[in-house]
Amino acid sequence: MPLTDTACRAAKGRASEYKLSDGGGLYLLVKPSGARLWNQAYRFSGKQKKLSHGAYPSVPLVEARRLRDEAKKLLASGVDPGANKKAAKLTAVISATNTFGGVAEEYLQRIEDEGAAASTVAKNRWLLVDLAGPDLGARPIADITPAEILALLQRIERSGRRETARRLRSLIGTVFRLAVATLRAKDDPTLLLRGALMAPKVQHRAAITDEKHLGALLVAIDAYDGWPTLRCALQFTALTFARPGEVRGATWAEIDAEEAIWRIDGARTKVRRPHDVPLSRQALDVLREVKEVARSTLVFPSIRSNARPLSENAMNAALRRMGFTQDEMTAHGFRAAASSILNERGFRPDVIEAALGHQDQNEIRRAYNRASYWQERIELMQAWSDCIDKFKRTP
Repeated sequence: MPLTDTACRAAKGRASEYKLSDGGGLYLLVKPSGARLWNQAYRFSGKQKKLSHGAYPSVPLVEARRLRDEAKKLLASGVDPGANKKAAKLTAVISATNTFGGVAEEYLQRIEDEGAAASTVAKNRWLLVDLAGPDLGARPIADITPAEILALLQRIERSGRRETARRLRSLIGTVFRLAVATLRAKDDPTLLLRGALMAPKVQHRAAITDEKHLGALLVAIDAYDGWPTLRCALQFTALTFARPGEVRGATWAEIDAEEAIWRIDGARTKVRRPHDVPLSRQALDVLREVKEVARSTLVFPSIRSNARPLSENAMNAALRRMGFTQDEMTAHGFRAAASSILNERGFRPDVIEAALGHQDQNEIRRAYNRASYWQERIELMQAWSDCIDKFKRTP
């Protein structure tokens, strides 16, 4: 006879445990302590098995029957309900422990192990941990919805940081793709957010591209009476139009004075590939001068320590002290100045792009250009240095 809720409530503990059957394999196991547990007996692949459905009254009679019927449906379809329940519990545990923060840490460790620049790792950590962490860090990654991510990104967007919001969306997507590849998430919810954010306001770095005005700046740099290493760094940046970070981190091991080449390791370049810079006579003169001033493995060491490079803002700060505002010129602006003036003077655009270290998307063409443009780049760098001398002499 099926059980009633009254019979379940009235069941008391005895000297030994006993069962109250409800039918279909479901029974209430009453322990000597008075605890009442729902169990279901069944057979699978010829073996007698038992399935637990929880304790009464937390699981009432009607719920125990529903669970019994679901188990019987699984049996009818050839699935072991006990094994299915264990798998579901394991999935829940994995989901609870595989948080967004945990997968993000794996991603950060991976790019660090692959040789990403320390600044890149730090930037990605700031985005994933400091910005996304408070909202998503503790959440099981498989449970995160597009709406959650969008709310986070729109909050950043409303603060005026549109580009940051777009970068974070891309980076969150990268973390999700790692989770999908390692079977911890089914899909990447950021794919549904394409076009959901406002386009960033493009802010070009200030640069002086007029030859006469650039000449005045170069004269001011030559006359700069601050730290000699800093003056040399600005002169070298103007002559090579390399990225300021590459100049600041330059080491003497990268300089081949005999061959007049500055070989920048791929770990230090923006495109993560080695970049060779032909050195003009003027650039070599600057290097000889700075070597007499700074005794360090670094070409342009910090004012405070020979073991550290110039600070990120050192060159821009020097430009401000010379009277050039941030809206007029930045250290990075020498790249735009060189590109603009060299293009106007008729030099081959492909050679200029190669000299700037811009990444060609075609790998075969990239390798070809690197070899075929070398002599032209040597001539280009010398011509640019000669132009700089001319600009400084022009009243």
